[in-house]
Amino acid sequence: MLASDVLTSIDAGAFALIAAGELWFQLHQTSLQVAEPAIARHVPVIGPWLWHPAISTLLTWPALLVLGVPGLLLAWLFRARRHRTGVFKS
Repeated sequence: MLASDVLTSIDAGAFALIAAGELWFQLHQTSLQVAEPAIARHVPVIGPWLWHPAISTLLTWPALLVLGVPGLLLAWLFRARRHRTGVFKS
């Protein structure tokens, strides 16, 4: 995403970040169109609320932020760790 945003910014001649919703639309338009009614209909109680203030707001944020922050967090949580050799280990 970072490379795509940098190249887009260079082409545009200004700082430009792609929105998460725009990225989703470019990758798979049909699933984006089906997601809202599916969530509203199949998620009990909070389905309609979940889409319109929550997910629709998230889709307007930069994709780099929406995908990058959880990606970095997951990479950090599941990183390979060195095994320490203890002083008192026999």
